[in-house]
Amino acid sequence: MWFAIVGTDVPGSLDKRLAARAAHLERLSRLQAEGRLLLAGPFPAIESEDPGPAGFTGSLIIAEFLSQAEAQRWADADPYVAAGVYASVEVKPFRKTLP
Repeated sequence: MWFAIVGTDVPGSLDKRLAARAAHLERLSRLQAEGRLLLAGPFPAIESEDPGPAGFTGSLIIAEFLSQAEAQRWADADPYVAAGVYASVEVKPFRKTLP
């Protein structure tokens, strides 16, 4: 089943994000190689593709896992969690309807 993983950043997370980004993307690349990643990306803090020093307010990942518990374990092991980027992470079942 698909699960939406929503990470909400702590204020001023940009430096922590940049430091942990390579490890974060490596995990996402593995999901993609396994055909289990629907989409992933950050929420810019301002209306811009490149928010610069304004940074980001969080991230959205939609990926396939066998259970919500597995998705939660995967999310809890994210390098952004270990680096203190996320203040919270929420995992919800997701049903893709369109396209």
